Amino acid sequence: MQKIKNPIGRLIIHITLWVFILYNSVPFFWTFLQSLKTKKQANSRTPLFWFEPTLEHYSELWLESVPENFVLLVCFIIAILLALFLFSIIGKHLSVSAFVIRFIILGSIIIILFSIPFFVETAEFYDYFVNTMIVGAGTVIISISMASLSGYALSRYLGIAGVVLIILALAFRSLPRMAFGLPYFWMGQISGLFDSNFLVIVALAAVNQPFAIYMLRSFFKDIPREIEEAAMVDGASRFEAFIRVIVPIMWPGIIATSLFTLVLVYHEFLLVRILTLKNWTVAVAMQQYLGGISDSGSLPLKSAAAVSAALPLLVIILFYQKHLIKGITTGSCLLYTSTSPRDRG
Repeated sequence: MQKIKNPIGRLIIHITLWVFILYNSVPFFWTFLQSLKTKKQANSRTPLFWFEPTLEHYSELWLESVPENFVLLVCFIIAILLALFLFSIIGKHLSVSAFVIRFIILGSIIIILFSIPFFVETAEFYDYFVNTMIVGAGTVIISISMASLSGYALSRYLGIAGVVLIILALAFRSLPRMAFGLPYFWMGQISGLFDSNFLVIVALAAVNQPFAIYMLRSFFKDIPREIEEAAMVDGASRFEAFIRVIVPIMWPGIIATSLFTLVLVYHEFLLVRILTLKNWTVAVAMQQYLGGISDSGSLPLKSAAAVSAALPLLVIILFYQKHLIKGITTGSCLLYTSTSPRDRG
């Protein structure tokens, strides 16, 4: 990447970036501050920036009642998370497989999420959060599994039919949500799966499938055919070459596509609202806390709900930002390295 030598150009770029950062971060920071205030402080005519913070609205949002051993429980959960973090660092130095590390960490987090209600009386928002995690994980797993195979096949098939399929898939993705909601609503009523996470996962996987296929096809297209052909010459089948050779190279692209798919699923409102009655995700539940609560005295609770809804996705994106950036840039890098100097010139 070439460095901009013009100082005026660098100054303009820096100013633009800072304006962009402030434009996006200040509203969230203001919402976070409101969530830590009492109702009286939040309704003050003069904005308060120095105040004694309180977590009462978060406890009201997540818990029906605060048990006596709540602090001890929180410390125990934090200790487990710190232990998992240390395990991820130590495991790399002990040559433990990255897949094993991720599997143990993910499994431990799932166990913690489903174990908390046995020790604490949780509120409805916690159930919405768990539903969101289940729907998000299920949709990503199904979408990426199918899109990887489909994207690979379309990237290696150069016929006109492959181009037509991609165009049809993108056109299918651009249809309004109501076009998908009514058929799946009817299927849910007949099968008895209405208001279930399974029906929501199936519907969201179908809706987001074209997007995942298009993205992964672009990544697969930039991987030279010679790599898999060399593996097949050594005796591997095409499927073995795909799993053992192509997928490891494509892993950053798979992570990036998974994150984009998760963001789309996390923000989905209309389709989830049509297919569920009370088994909502966080995006639908926010209507109850932001739209359904109209009095100004509930502003801190609204703010706590907004921060609680945004924070998990923010943490996931920050945690995988390296893979996200690498995945976005992998395609162009592979295209550059796989092209001859004559073609590049």
